Amino acid sequence: MFDVLTDKLQAVFSGLRARGVLTEEDVTRSLREIRLALLEADVNFKVVKQFTDAVRERCLGAEVIGQLNPGQQVVKIVHEELVAMLGGESPGVTFASSPPTVILMAGLQGSGKTTAAAKLARLLRTEYHSSVALAACDLQRPAAVEQLVIVGERAGATVYERGTEGSPVEVASWALERTRTDGKDVLIVDTAGRLHVDGELMDELVAIRDATQPHQILLVVDAMTGQDAVNVAEQFAAAVDFDGVVLTKLDGDARGGAALSVRAVTGRPVLFASTGERLDAFERFHPDRMAQRILGMGDVLTLIEKAGREIDVSEAKELEQRLKAGDFDLDDFLGQLRAMRRMGPLQGLLGMIPGVGAQLRGVKVDEREIDRVEAIILSMTPEERRRPEMIKGSRRLRIARGSGTSVQAVNQMVKQFDQVRKLMRQVGRGRMPDLGALMRQQR
Repeated sequence: MFDVLTDKLQAVFSGLRARGVLTEEDVTRSLREIRLALLEADVNFKVVKQFTDAVRERCLGAEVIGQLNPGQQVVKIVHEELVAMLGGESPGVTFASSPPTVILMAGLQGSGKTTAAAKLARLLRTEYHSSVALAACDLQRPAAVEQLVIVGERAGATVYERGTEGSPVEVASWALERTRTDGKDVLIVDTAGRLHVDGELMDELVAIRDATQPHQILLVVDAMTGQDAVNVAEQFAAAVDFDGVVLTKLDGDARGGAALSVRAVTGRPVLFASTGERLDAFERFHPDRMAQRILGMGDVLTLIEKAGREIDVSEAKELEQRLKAGDFDLDDFLGQLRAMRRMGPLQGLLGMIPGVGAQLRGVKVDEREIDRVEAIILSMTPEERRRPEMIKGSRRLRIARGSGTSVQAVNQMVKQFDQVRKLMRQVGRGRMPDLGALMRQQR
């Protein structure tokens, strides 16, 4: 979402780093470019002014003018002010002192509220080990209840629903009683939305709030709607005192100004962000990490957290021993590919590695290629996976037919694996791999 903004900011910083000493004129010119970049990204104009004023004040002070490496100092200041604009450290979920914790989801129709409720349920179940229930109180939108049942069950949550009959307040109260009876830790209440903010929507939301006494009210906002998202957040803040924001569709192609504006405009923190269609594409919002992504610095901490959740420690140690022994086969290779797939879309993972995201900007990673590799490996016998060197003529033809690919694809995959295995053996022996030679072989 922030690719265009990132490119423009990096162009500004590149020009600043090239200068040994910065003058007030240099700072003014650079801030003008930063201001235009933020406005083009649909950031609220008041927020842009506050941000650039704060950066200017610090840059024209002793922190930059006349200092060594002034360009790097400007980057540091912009990063710190971005973090401040995004709201500092996110408080996360507010759990009740005694269960169940009740979380009320609000938002307009089409913001992704129902899916966000299921994603939040999955996150609470997997990361906090909570037993979670979902209350289907969106009785306005056709098939909303059915949708929540489907995504809720996929998320591993219990869904309390009574169809589309009755009132949302009655369903919410009944679901809360069921939650207590069943001993659930958390109840997430999915409410109805409208195409716009109106009195009927707010009255219903207030009635559900009064009936369930939620410990946290979360406003779901579509990040792709730009300034409209900020306006909606302001209207909800005036009518219902929500506690935090869930930003959806942060993986979209829009300019992303809502993500940078909503905290500064409403005073409510962004707590969670939905970064893809999959149920696991949902994470706590960390302003410092988001600022790093915007400035093209990557996001190593989130990458490490994803790896920690998906990679088994005992399996990793066993693989380490196999690498040291030079015994890395196609089953190991397939296991690593699957672990990466569980961590999320490869395009997003590459963007978290500092420096890599910028180099691969515009390059589309074809996830189907991994499917083809997996199909080829699964079409091999166990012995062929252990000893790929035995895969010759007739075996390659059989594997190609079994995987629905071509002999050329099988040849290429075996060749690439052989190169990876050589690399792994060098790493296992504690040697620095010859990446230059590896790249020349791939050509």
